[in-house]
Amino acid sequence: MPSLSPTRLKTISDLHRYNNIAPPEHPLISLIDYSQINPAPENNALKWVQQFYSISIKRDVVGKYRYGQQSYDFDEGLMTFFSPEQLVSVQLTEDDATSNPSGWILAIHPDFLFGTSLATSIKKYSFLKYSVREALFLSEKEETVINEILQNIQTEYQSNIDQFSQQIIINQLELLLSYAERFYQRQFLTRKVSNHQILDQLEQLLEDYFSQDDAIVNGLPSVQEMAQNLNLTPDYLSSMLKSLTGQTTQQHIHQKLIEKAKVQLSTTNLSVGEIAYGLGFEHPQSFSKLFKSKTRQTPIEFRTSFN
Repeated sequence: MPSLSPTRLKTISDLHRYNNIAPPEHPLISLIDYSQINPAPENNALKWVQQFYSISIKRDVVGKYRYGQQSYDFDEGLMTFFSPEQLVSVQLTEDDATSNPSGWILAIHPDFLFGTSLATSIKKYSFLKYSVREALFLSEKEETVINEILQNIQTEYQSNIDQFSQQIIINQLELLLSYAERFYQRQFLTRKVSNHQILDQLEQLLEDYFSQDDAIVNGLPSVQEMAQNLNLTPDYLSSMLKSLTGQTTQQHIHQKLIEKAKVQLSTTNLSVGEIAYGLGFEHPQSFSKLFKSKTRQTPIEFRTSFN
Protein backbone atom coordinates (compact mmCIF):
# COMPACT_ATOMS: atom_id res chain seq x y z
CA MET A 1 0.00 0.00 0.00
CA PRO A 2 1.54 3.36 -0.99
CA SER A 3 2.29 5.72 1.89
CA LEU A 4 -0.16 8.53 2.51
CA SER A 5 1.09 11.88 1.22
CA PRO A 6 0.63 14.70 3.73
CA THR A 7 -2.03 17.33 3.13
CA ARG A 8 -0.69 20.88 3.21
CA LEU A 9 -2.69 23.26 5.39
CA LYS A 10 -1.66 26.82 4.57
CA THR A 11 -4.34 28.79 6.42
CA ILE A 12 -6.56 28.50 9.47
CA SER A 13 -9.48 28.05 7.06
CA ASP A 14 -7.70 25.02 5.57
CA LEU A 15 -7.51 23.50 9.05
CA HIS A 16 -11.24 23.99 9.57
CA ARG A 17 -12.06 22.44 6.20
CA TYR A 18 -9.72 19.50 6.85
CA ASN A 19 -11.59 18.76 10.07
CA ASN A 20 -15.05 19.38 8.57
CA ILE A 21 -16.03 22.20 10.90
CA ALA A 22 -17.49 25.68 10.34
CA PRO A 23 -15.22 28.43 8.96
CA PRO A 24 -13.11 30.33 11.53
CA GLU A 25 -14.42 33.55 13.06
CA HIS A 26 -10.97 35.14 12.68
CA PRO A 27 -8.71 34.44 9.67
CA LEU A 28 -5.46 34.28 11.68
CA ILE A 29 -6.40 32.73 15.03
CA SER A 30 -8.96 30.14 16.06
CA LEU A 31 -9.85 28.03 19.09
CA ILE A 32 -11.38 24.75 17.90
CA ASP A 33 -13.53 22.50 20.09
CA TYR A 34 -11.79 19.13 19.77
CA SER A 35 -15.05 17.21 20.21
CA GLN A 36 -16.42 18.84 17.04
CA ILE A 37 -13.67 17.86 14.61
CA ASN A 38 -14.53 15.20 12.05
CA PRO A 39 -11.68 14.68 9.56
CA ALA A 40 -11.95 12.27 6.62
CA PRO A 41 -9.09 9.77 7.02
CA GLU A 42 -7.38 8.01 4.13
CA ASN A 43 -6.45 4.37 4.78
CA ASN A 44 -7.33 4.92 8.46
CA ALA A 45 -4.62 7.57 8.73
CA LEU A 46 -4.28 11.34 8.87
CA LYS A 47 -1.12 13.13 7.80
CA TRP A 48 -0.65 16.84 7.28
CA VAL A 49 1.88 19.67 7.26
CA GLN A 50 0.60 23.01 8.56
CA GLN A 51 1.99 26.49 8.03
CA PHE A 52 0.89 27.87 11.39
CA TYR A 53 1.38 27.22 15.09
CA SER A 54 -1.03 25.00 17.00
CA ILE A 55 -1.38 24.32 20.71
CA SER A 56 -3.67 21.48 21.74
CA ILE A 57 -5.04 20.23 25.02
CA LYS A 58 -6.94 16.95 24.80
CA ARG A 59 -8.49 14.07 26.66
CA ASP A 60 -9.37 10.64 25.23
CA VAL A 61 -7.22 11.40 22.19
CA VAL A 62 -8.37 9.84 18.93
CA GLY A 63 -5.76 7.86 17.04
CA LYS A 64 -2.58 6.00 17.89
CA TYR A 65 0.10 8.39 19.02
CA ARG A 66 3.49 7.23 20.22
CA TYR A 67 4.47 8.82 23.50
CA GLY A 68 7.44 6.56 24.21
CA GLN A 69 7.57 3.64 26.62
CA GLN A 70 7.73 5.55 29.89
CA SER A 71 5.03 5.99 32.53
CA TYR A 72 3.55 9.47 32.90
CA ASP A 73 2.71 11.57 35.88
CA PHE A 74 -0.76 12.86 35.06
CA ASP A 75 -3.49 11.63 32.72
CA GLU A 76 -6.00 14.44 33.16
CA GLY A 77 -4.86 16.48 30.17
CA LEU A 78 -2.45 16.03 27.32
CA MET A 79 -0.86 19.12 25.75
CA THR A 80 0.99 19.21 22.43
CA PHE A 81 2.66 21.97 20.43
CA PHE A 82 3.45 22.27 16.73
CA SER A 83 5.36 24.85 14.70
CA PRO A 84 4.92 25.70 11.02
CA GLU A 85 6.20 23.04 8.60
CA GLN A 86 6.08 20.21 11.14
CA LEU A 87 4.67 16.92 9.92
CA VAL A 88 1.76 15.59 11.99
CA SER A 89 0.50 12.04 11.53
CA VAL A 90 -2.13 9.96 13.29
CA GLN A 91 -2.94 6.29 12.72
CA LEU A 92 -6.58 5.63 13.61
CA THR A 93 -7.59 2.45 15.42
CA GLU A 94 -10.78 0.41 15.73
CA ASP A 95 -11.53 1.89 19.16
CA ASP A 96 -11.64 5.43 17.79
CA ALA A 97 -15.21 5.02 16.53
CA THR A 98 -16.47 4.77 20.13
CA SER A 99 -14.10 7.27 21.75
CA ASN A 100 -15.32 10.58 23.11
CA PRO A 101 -12.41 13.04 22.76
CA SER A 102 -12.58 16.50 24.27
CA GLY A 103 -10.34 19.53 24.50
CA TRP A 104 -9.18 22.44 22.36
CA ILE A 105 -6.88 23.23 19.45
CA LEU A 106 -5.57 26.80 19.31
CA ALA A 107 -4.26 27.66 15.84
CA ILE A 108 -2.21 30.83 15.32
CA HIS A 109 -0.97 31.94 11.91
CA PRO A 110 2.50 33.60 11.96
CA ASP A 111 0.96 36.67 10.31
CA PHE A 112 -0.97 37.33 13.52
CA LEU A 113 2.35 37.81 15.36
CA PHE A 114 3.82 40.36 12.91
CA GLY A 115 4.76 43.63 14.58
CA THR A 116 4.61 42.18 18.10
CA SER A 117 7.26 41.10 20.59
CA LEU A 118 6.14 37.48 20.23
CA ALA A 119 7.12 37.43 16.54
CA THR A 120 10.74 36.93 17.56
CA SER A 121 10.51 35.72 21.16
CA ILE A 122 8.36 32.72 20.20
CA LYS A 123 11.51 31.07 18.85
CA LYS A 124 12.92 30.74 22.38
CA TYR A 125 10.23 28.22 23.35
CA SER A 126 11.97 25.00 22.33
CA PHE A 127 8.93 22.85 23.19
CA LEU A 128 7.24 24.16 20.04
CA LYS A 129 9.59 21.82 18.17
CA TYR A 130 9.03 18.76 20.33
CA SER A 131 7.35 15.73 18.79
CA VAL A 132 3.96 14.33 19.81
CA ARG A 133 5.62 11.60 21.88
CA GLU A 134 7.14 14.36 24.03
CA ALA A 135 3.77 15.78 25.01
CA LEU A 136 3.13 17.71 28.21
CA PHE A 137 0.99 15.81 30.74
CA LEU A 138 -0.99 18.18 32.94
CA SER A 139 -2.37 17.90 36.43
CA GLU A 140 -6.00 18.92 36.92
CA LYS A 141 -4.92 22.26 38.39
CA GLU A 142 -2.55 22.94 35.48
CA GLU A 143 -5.24 22.02 32.97
CA THR A 144 -7.62 24.53 34.57
CA VAL A 145 -5.01 27.30 34.21
CA ILE A 146 -4.48 26.55 30.49
CA ASN A 147 -8.20 26.28 29.76
CA GLU A 148 -8.87 29.68 31.33
CA ILE A 149 -6.23 31.33 29.15
CA LEU A 150 -7.63 29.66 26.01
CA GLN A 151 -11.11 30.89 26.85
CA ASN A 152 -9.77 34.42 27.38
CA ILE A 153 -8.18 34.33 23.92
CA GLN A 154 -11.40 33.14 22.31
CA THR A 155 -13.49 35.75 24.11
CA GLU A 156 -11.18 38.50 22.89
CA TYR A 157 -11.14 37.58 19.19
CA GLN A 158 -14.90 37.00 19.23
CA SER A 159 -15.46 40.52 20.57
CA ASN A 160 -15.50 43.66 18.46
CA ILE A 161 -11.97 44.05 17.11
CA ASP A 162 -10.28 47.32 18.07
CA GLN A 163 -6.75 48.72 18.39
CA PHE A 164 -6.17 46.81 21.65
CA SER A 165 -7.38 43.37 20.54
CA GLN A 166 -4.16 42.02 19.06
CA GLN A 167 -1.96 43.05 21.99
CA ILE A 168 -4.40 41.62 24.55
CA ILE A 169 -4.36 38.27 22.71
CA ILE A 170 -0.55 38.38 22.39
CA ASN A 171 -0.31 38.95 26.15
CA GLN A 172 -2.50 35.90 26.75
CA LEU A 173 -0.40 33.82 24.33
CA GLU A 174 2.80 34.84 26.12
CA LEU A 175 1.20 33.89 29.43
CA LEU A 176 0.16 30.51 28.05
CA LEU A 177 3.67 29.80 26.72
CA SER A 178 5.24 30.83 30.02
CA TYR A 179 2.97 28.45 31.93
CA ALA A 180 3.76 25.68 29.44
CA GLU A 181 7.47 26.24 30.01
CA ARG A 182 6.92 26.04 33.78
CA PHE A 183 4.88 22.86 33.49
CA TYR A 184 7.52 21.22 31.28
CA GLN A 185 10.13 21.97 33.94
CA ARG A 186 7.82 20.31 36.48
CA GLN A 187 7.52 17.30 34.18
CA PHE A 188 11.30 17.02 33.85
CA LEU A 189 11.57 17.00 37.66
CA THR A 190 8.70 14.61 38.40
CA ARG A 191 10.04 12.17 35.81
CA LYS A 192 13.58 12.38 37.16
CA VAL A 193 14.05 8.61 37.37
CA SER A 194 13.14 8.00 33.74
CA ASN A 195 15.19 11.03 32.69
CA HIS A 196 18.22 9.62 34.47
CA GLN A 197 17.72 6.47 32.41
CA ILE A 198 17.88 8.60 29.25
CA LEU A 199 21.07 10.24 30.54
CA ASP A 200 22.57 6.79 31.16
CA GLN A 201 21.60 5.72 27.64
CA LEU A 202 23.22 8.85 26.18
CA GLU A 203 26.42 8.18 28.11
CA GLN A 204 26.48 4.60 26.78
CA LEU A 205 25.84 5.78 23.21
CA LEU A 206 28.77 8.17 23.41
CA GLU A 207 30.99 5.55 25.03
CA ASP A 208 30.20 3.07 22.27
CA TYR A 209 30.64 5.72 19.58
CA PHE A 210 34.21 6.52 20.59
CA SER A 211 35.18 3.00 21.66
CA GLN A 212 34.07 1.40 18.39
CA ASP A 213 35.92 3.92 16.20
CA ASP A 214 32.67 5.29 14.75
CA ALA A 215 34.17 8.76 14.99
CA ILE A 216 36.99 7.85 12.60
CA VAL A 217 34.49 6.80 9.96
CA ASN A 218 31.60 9.19 10.59
CA GLY A 219 33.21 12.21 12.23
CA LEU A 220 32.11 13.88 15.43
CA PRO A 221 28.84 12.63 16.95
CA SER A 222 26.00 15.08 16.36
CA VAL A 223 23.16 16.16 18.63
CA GLN A 224 20.71 15.08 15.91
CA GLU A 225 22.18 11.58 15.78
CA MET A 226 22.20 11.10 19.55
CA ALA A 227 18.59 12.31 19.84
CA GLN A 228 17.46 10.05 17.02
CA ASN A 229 19.06 7.03 18.69
CA LEU A 230 17.15 7.88 21.88
CA ASN A 231 13.87 8.34 19.96
CA LEU A 232 13.66 12.00 21.00
CA THR A 233 13.82 15.34 19.23
CA PRO A 234 17.06 17.30 19.67
CA ASP A 235 15.26 20.16 21.42
CA TYR A 236 13.52 17.91 23.93
CA LEU A 237 16.72 16.01 24.72
CA SER A 238 18.68 19.22 25.31
CA SER A 239 15.89 20.74 27.45
CA MET A 240 15.65 17.59 29.55
CA LEU A 241 19.43 17.34 30.04
CA LYS A 242 19.67 21.05 30.85
CA SER A 243 17.06 20.64 33.57
CA LEU A 244 18.73 17.50 34.93
CA THR A 245 22.43 18.36 34.70
CA GLY A 246 22.74 22.00 33.65
CA GLN A 247 24.33 20.92 30.35
CA THR A 248 22.91 20.68 26.84
CA THR A 249 23.39 17.64 24.61
CA GLN A 250 26.24 19.38 22.77
CA GLN A 251 27.97 20.07 26.08
CA HIS A 252 27.60 16.40 27.07
CA ILE A 253 29.17 15.36 23.77
CA HIS A 254 32.07 17.76 24.32
CA GLN A 255 32.52 16.52 27.89
CA LYS A 256 32.78 12.91 26.75
CA LEU A 257 35.14 13.91 23.95
CA ILE A 258 37.46 15.76 26.36
CA GLU A 259 37.43 12.80 28.75
CA LYS A 260 38.55 10.48 25.94
CA ALA A 261 41.19 12.96 24.80
CA LYS A 262 42.63 13.28 28.32
CA VAL A 263 43.00 9.51 28.62
CA GLN A 264 44.82 9.25 25.31
CA LEU A 265 47.05 12.25 26.00
CA SER A 266 48.08 10.87 29.39
CA THR A 267 48.43 7.14 28.57
CA THR A 268 49.56 6.90 24.92
CA ASN A 269 52.26 8.26 22.64
CA LEU A 270 49.77 9.21 19.91
CA SER A 271 50.35 12.63 18.42
CA VAL A 272 47.80 15.38 18.94
CA GLY A 273 46.84 15.03 15.27
CA GLU A 274 46.29 11.28 15.59
CA ILE A 275 44.11 11.78 18.67
CA ALA A 276 42.14 14.50 16.91
CA TYR A 277 41.45 12.34 13.84
CA GLY A 278 40.55 9.37 16.05
CA LEU A 279 37.94 11.45 17.84
CA GLY A 280 36.33 12.57 14.58
CA PHE A 281 37.92 15.97 13.96
CA GLU A 282 38.81 16.89 10.40
CA HIS A 283 41.45 19.36 11.54
CA PRO A 284 43.73 19.03 14.62
CA GLN A 285 43.50 22.79 15.12
CA SER A 286 39.76 22.49 15.81
CA PHE A 287 40.43 19.81 18.41
CA SER A 288 43.15 21.89 20.10
CA LYS A 289 40.88 24.95 20.20
CA LEU A 290 38.01 23.01 21.81
CA PHE A 291 40.35 21.27 24.26
CA LYS A 292 41.81 24.57 25.45
CA SER A 293 38.37 26.18 25.76
CA LYS A 294 37.29 23.34 28.07
CA THR A 295 40.49 22.78 30.08
CA ARG A 296 42.39 26.10 29.80
CA GLN A 297 45.36 24.08 28.55
CA THR A 298 46.50 23.05 25.09
CA PRO A 299 46.71 19.29 24.49
CA ILE A 300 50.52 19.54 24.64
CA GLU A 301 50.40 21.44 27.93
CA PHE A 302 48.03 18.87 29.39
CA ARG A 303 50.30 16.01 28.28
CA THR A 304 53.37 17.72 29.67
CA SER A 305 51.74 18.02 33.08
CA PHE A 306 51.75 14.19 33.31
CA ASN A 307 55.45 13.81 32.47
